Amino acid sequence: MCKHILNAQVSIRSPCCKKWFDCAECHHEKESHQLLQAFEMTFACKKCKKCFRKDAQEFEEADEYCPHCDNHFVLEAVIPKPALTVEGGDARMDNRMLKDDRVKDDKFKTIFDIQDDADKLG
Repeated sequence: MCKHILNAQVSIRSPCCKKWFDCAECHHEKESHQLLQAFEMTFACKKCKKCFRKDAQEFEEADEYCPHCDNHFVLEAVIPKPALTVEGGDARMDNRMLKDDRVKDDKFKTIFDIQDDADKLG
């Protein structure tokens, strides 16, 4: 399962190392060499698990479907979104960098605050 493209419908056999990957980024993460680009591509449908070849030079609208099960594999990619978002501020800022601007209430003093008051009195 691809972590880069969540709705990948096919796996692609890389022409350079003859291994199966869901996307070019998966190949880049696992292999130390550059992905060799080729016009003839070999796919494995994730729905029917059958392999087929397509020529990218002569790719037509009918070629967007698996020839065995008609699974539409040419889709707009759905990529993962970050779990947390920061509205407005700098996303690189951490919670520990933020200053606490709340006003201290006298009835909620800690033992450290009481010691500071005692030092001021005498």
